[in-house]
Amino acid sequence: MKFLYLMKFMNLFKGRLVRSLQILICYLVMSLAAPLHAAENPDISGYVMHVQMTPAACSFDSSRQKQRKCLEGYSLTIASLLPEVPLNRDCSTKTSAKLSPLQAKVVARVMPDENARVQLWQNVGGCMSMNASQYFRTIINFAERLKVPADLTSPNTIEVQKENLRQQFMKLNPSLPPTGIRFTCQSSKFDSILTEIRVCYQKNGQYKQCASHIVTGCPNEFTIKGSY
Repeated sequence: MKFLYLMKFMNLFKGRLVRSLQILICYLVMSLAAPLHAAENPDISGYVMHVQMTPAACSFDSSRQKQRKCLEGYSLTIASLLPEVPLNRDCSTKTSAKLSPLQAKVVARVMPDENARVQLWQNVGGCMSMNASQYFRTIINFAERLKVPADLTSPNTIEVQKENLRQQFMKLNPSLPPTGIRFTCQSSKFDSILTEIRVCYQKNGQYKQCASHIVTGCPNEFTIKGSY
């Protein structure tokens, strides 16, 4: 009897596990296949993804030091995916930024602070031809496709040449043009520290040349602050 009870329990557990895996696989497939609905919006000419160098950002801004990304030692996070729209266009929205528990868990890998995600959607959602779930799914797609040099996630603080880092990005992402990426630095007492990387995209999600107003704010040599 005990053996039969154990077998029944194992079959029930196995069935639930299979169903859970099916749900997860279904979500991942949907994520990878998700179309860029914002391509239907004629006002949008492209996107700019802001990749934040988290250790540097946390060290410069004390107000962020209690955020999850700082407390848990993230090396890179996505700060935003901004639509390129006409100047002075109001992109604010009051629509919900709520995600399903599963999607919220996936998005938290690159955007760990829920309040920041809600604020981002409220700032850009009005210019998107998609809902919040589709928007954050697009961010995940972009983030997973972008290959980053190992120097950006190293535990060590290192000095790099701007053009060398650009070449590393282009080697890892062959379709990325030389002008499709921009670096932002902030000056410290002794040197310039990389705080953000901006990557430019067409409406269909392919890399493109950044607009002229998106400029590099780093000298020829700068510091990458190591992870915690």
